[in-house]
Amino acid sequence: MKVPLLDLQAQYEQIKEEIQSRVQAVFDSQQFILGPEVERCEAAVASYVGAAYGVGVSSGSDALLISLLTENIGPGDEVITTPYSFFATAGSIVRAGAKPVFVDIKPDTYNLDPQQIEQMITPRTKAIIPVHLFGQLADMERIMDIADRNSLCVIEDAAQAIGSEHAENRAGNIGHYGCFSFFPSKNLSGAGDGGMVTTNDPERAEKLRSLRVHGMTERYHHPYVGANMRFDALQAAVVSVKLKYLDEWTEARQRNADYYNRRFAEEGLAEEPAEGTSGAPDAPGGGRITTPNVKTDRHVFNQYVIRAEQRDALFHHLKENAIGTAIYYPKCLHQQECLQYLEYGSGDFPQSENAAAETLALPVYPELTAEQAEAVVDTVKNFYTAH
Repeated sequence: MKVPLLDLQAQYEQIKEEIQSRVQAVFDSQQFILGPEVERCEAAVASYVGAAYGVGVSSGSDALLISLLTENIGPGDEVITTPYSFFATAGSIVRAGAKPVFVDIKPDTYNLDPQQIEQMITPRTKAIIPVHLFGQLADMERIMDIADRNSLCVIEDAAQAIGSEHAENRAGNIGHYGCFSFFPSKNLSGAGDGGMVTTNDPERAEKLRSLRVHGMTERYHHPYVGANMRFDALQAAVVSVKLKYLDEWTEARQRNADYYNRRFAEEGLAEEPAEGTSGAPDAPGGGRITTPNVKTDRHVFNQYVIRAEQRDALFHHLKENAIGTAIYYPKCLHQQECLQYLEYGSGDFPQSENAAAETLALPVYPELTAEQAEAVVDTVKNFYTAH
C-alpha cells in the first residue's frame, strides 16, 4: 500500500469549495497586497494563539528575521539558539548580521536545553530563539526565567507548533515574539509561502508593520530600513479558511500518534523512553525504536518522529515499500558548510548529533486512514523482523 508522508490533496478535497470561494472574493476585490483579508487573518490567528497582535509576513523565515530587526539586533550581537532545527532558525540570525550561539538540545524532546543556556550568555547576547520542534513546546517557563533575569528578548520559532500548549500558554504567546510559517507542509498552511509574527506589545507590532513595507510608517516616509516582507491576501484567504479546521486536524494527528505509540508497543518495537536517554532503548523484549516523549499538555504533531536503530536502513526500507518518510534533520546547523566560520566542530553538541543520526518521521497527517497507519506499522515491523 502506498502511504505518502503528507497528502495535501486529501485535505484540499474536503475544503475545496470554501477555498475557491474565498480566493475568488480576493480576485473580485483586486486587493492582493495586505488589506482587509490580511487584517482578518491576522486577527484570527492572533486570537487563536492568545496574543494581542498578529503581523502577517512573507514567510516563516522572514518572521524570524523581522523580529530580530525590530529589536535592532545586528552586527556585534549574539543570539542563542539550537543547532537542531531547519536552517532558517540560524539563517535569520546571520541575515540580521548577528552571530548564532548554539546550545544543545534535550534528548527526550529535541528542544533547547535550558540548563545549558545561562553559561553561554555574554555581554553581547541580545536574544534567545527557542524552537518548538515537531509540534512540542520548549521548556518556556525556564527559558523565560533566564531571559528575564538577563534582560534578553525571546523570539519563539513556532513554525511547527501552532496550537501547541502547556499550562494554558500557547506557542507564540509566551515570548516577546512568536514566529509562524504557513508553508504548505505545516499544520496550518497556505497555498505557498507566508508567515506571521505574534506579540503582545503594541510598539513592537507597529514597528513590525513598518519593517515589512520597507520601514515605511506613512507613504514614502521611512524611519527604518525594512524590506518587502508583506503577506499576500490570497495566502491570507487560504489560511483563514483552514484555521477553522485546525483543532479538528490536530485531534486527528494526536489520534494517529496514539495509534502508532500503542501499536509499536504491542509489537515489542518500542517502550517509553527513559528520562535523559539519547537513543533507542536496548530493552528486554526488543525495543528497537523510541516513540515521541510528550512533555507538553498539547503536542500538535507537525511531525511524528521516532528514534530508530539502523535508521538509514529503515529509511530505505520504507521508501522501497512506498511508505512516506523523511529525516529531520540529517545534518546539524553547526556542521553546515556556510557556518563553519563559527568554528564549531563535530562532537560539540552530542545530543543534536545523535538526533540527526537516529531520528525518522512517519506519516501522521489528519487524513491518514486506519489501513494506511497499519501499513506503516507493519512495514516497520517487517524490517526489524528481518534485521
